[in-house]
Amino acid sequence: MSQKHFLIGFIFIVAILSFGIFQKNHEVQQTGPAKSSYQGQAMGTTYSVVYVTDGQVEEGVIHARIDQAINLVNDQMSTYKTDSNLSIFNQKPAGACYKFPPDTYKVLEMAMEISETTNGAFDVTIGPLVNLWGFGPDYSDHTKPSDESIQELKSTKVGFHNVILKGDNLACKEKDVYVDLSAIAKGYAVDLVAENLDKLGITSYLVEIGGELKAKGIKPNKELWHIAIENPQAEMGRSVHKVLELKDSGIATSGDYRNYYEVDGKRFSHTIDPKSGYPIEHNLASISVLHDSVAYADAMATAMNVMGPDKAMALAEKLQLPVYLLVKEPHGFEVKATDSFIQYIIE
Repeated sequence: MSQKHFLIGFIFIVAILSFGIFQKNHEVQQTGPAKSSYQGQAMGTTYSVVYVTDGQVEEGVIHARIDQAINLVNDQMSTYKTDSNLSIFNQKPAGACYKFPPDTYKVLEMAMEISETTNGAFDVTIGPLVNLWGFGPDYSDHTKPSDESIQELKSTKVGFHNVILKGDNLACKEKDVYVDLSAIAKGYAVDLVAENLDKLGITSYLVEIGGELKAKGIKPNKELWHIAIENPQAEMGRSVHKVLELKDSGIATSGDYRNYYEVDGKRFSHTIDPKSGYPIEHNLASISVLHDSVAYADAMATAMNVMGPDKAMALAEKLQLPVYLLVKEPHGFEVKATDSFIQYIIE
């Protein structure tokens, strides 16, 4: 009899938000700018926005613009909403074309660019394989699929090259592929919320959606925003591994720690390698990426998690991309980081 467990991992980027480990829920100064926060649930996860305002923009207006940005991404890019633009595209047969709204097309363009840059380690058509392995929204049981079923899906349903972008927001299918933007859409939602805050004249904020973050400006006490990377050792409980000081930068993380299962003692990660069709087996536990665009950082972190520590570091050096890796070793975790990332760490 197979023994199976479903385990939720414990390494992730944690914002040191106003409701978080080191801050109170609401900070109001006697005079001058005040720090406020707004939280909720959307896109299958939670979000929190901390912002500094002098009262010139009404709280209700700020909250409405935040909701507007998140709802736009959800309405256009969700695979759970059958009437989203992405779902409409996915329902079309091979050979069909569809004109996307500008935001979704922009995300598709970035996804295709990162797919090319990473030689297919990032692939928005991987969804059918994720579902086959039991990690999709429709899973009912965790069983290892047959090699034949994996190869059949790879040849008929998977491959980012089968999505053709023709300009003017038009995308076409060469095969009956299914596009899932979940590995980039949350990051884009962070970017869009930040853009809305910029338009309102808010120059200091920390936006977080599902663990992906963007920081801008400074807090009323003149300090930079602090972001924590949680300690990966579960036996230590929830504790901070490293703290970063960020200004005008985004950060995203990816790892195999959040979602996996075991069958007969063998561990299967939720991260599927698009090239092989099988879960990754390397020892990279977590990778964090800094970039002005959180959408880019989100997708690149996913791709580098697929690639493994050596290839990820090589690509990061080539692209001059700030990255931080936690690599599993027999007696703990080894840290690998680019110099451009280390400068953000504070002791």
